[in-house]
Amino acid sequence: MRIGLIGATGWIGAALGTRLLTSGIVAPTRLVAMNRSGDPGPYRSHEIGWAEDPAELVARVDVVILAVRPETWPGLQLRASGKLLISLMAGVGSGDLARSGARVVRAMPNAAAETGTSYSPFWAGADVTKADRDSVHRILGAIGTFDELPEERQIDMITAVSGSGAAYPSLMMVAMVDVMKRHGIPDGIAWRAAKATICDGAALLAGQPQLAQSFLAAYRDYGGTTASGLDAAARGGFSTALEAALEAAAERARTMASAGAV
Repeated sequence: MRIGLIGATGWIGAALGTRLLTSGIVAPTRLVAMNRSGDPGPYRSHEIGWAEDPAELVARVDVVILAVRPETWPGLQLRASGKLLISLMAGVGSGDLARSGARVVRAMPNAAAETGTSYSPFWAGADVTKADRDSVHRILGAIGTFDELPEERQIDMITAVSGSGAAYPSLMMVAMVDVMKRHGIPDGIAWRAAKATICDGAALLAGQPQLAQSFLAAYRDYGGTTASGLDAAARGGFSTALEAALEAAAERARTMASAGAV
């Protein structure tokens, strides 16, 4: 498998490219990279190939991976007839991508790709073959786990949820710290208390996320302080606010390319 990586030194591109190499999924001589800066970044110690433009990269590989921002897509003028194209971009649909002539897969990794723990659901076009899927599994497996989505439109909501990485836990942690500090709790203690909830508490769900429903039921049945807090959160519209956040993020994902998002 010869892989071409456009956007090789960006956040996701660098994580994917280096893990493909260190895991042995692709040999340095079979990875061709391209970026705007010309800086080899994390590949300095790897003797990979470099391409000057998309046409050169496509000519040298079997699989093209797009790890660029959506507003970059039109300027690439990519022509990749007969190739497998894996897009890691939000907001650019299969209709636009298919004009390149490639067989299209859209995937959505998140920031945990850096540690090999990304969750990267993907959607595959009708002309994607079993061999293509095997390649997708190997590539995405280098940065974590994955599932195949039945419908392309679901990519936008996945972008809003798993693509957000630590954003919503961070939002909740900052809110908790602010409340504690308003009650006079020292800054360091407030952050450690919030960490115990957001980071350490959530570890109880590792590997078994469906237990979340059981945990909530158990807290409510116990009828203690947390039950009161959960009831107040529900009355205050916690779930409604979160739904609004995810719907807004998904809508933004659908319009990023046309809006020239940054």
